[in-house]
Amino acid sequence: MGLLSFIKEAGEKLFGGSEAKAATPDQLKKAVDDLGLQADGLDIKVDGDKVTISGKAKSTADAEKIALAVGNTQGIASVENNLDVEEVAIEAVFYTVVKGDTLWKIAETQYGNGKGAKYTVIFEANRPLLSHPDKIYPGQLLRIPPLD
Repeated sequence: MGLLSFIKEAGEKLFGGSEAKAATPDQLKKAVDDLGLQADGLDIKVDGDKVTISGKAKSTADAEKIALAVGNTQGIASVENNLDVEEVAIEAVFYTVVKGDTLWKIAETQYGNGKGAKYTVIFEANRPLLSHPDKIYPGQLLRIPPLD
């Protein structure tokens, strides 16, 4: 899947993690588990502000969500996603939220003018990472799946 870059200072604050230091592998695994995301043999290694994940995910979307769950935490600048995938699909494009963004605005820029209502596609593609369409923040990395 490759290397994803994150804004180290942005993201969820996990206990034990900070802008200066990433959370431990166990804390990151717990964050993934708390979201209900799963991968067989999930292995998380932290080296400074870089995290490497491996194991086997059911789908491309699951693998991407696990990488986002890990990367969208404070103290992490990059995630090397080495998860194998059972059900391979087209990989999503990734978008970093900037100040003033809404999912509607992101849908307009990613899918084209007049397609703002497709924000629901982006919201669903990022569940359970997003609990509400209005709860996005600058620096957050989102999955932007292709439209069918």
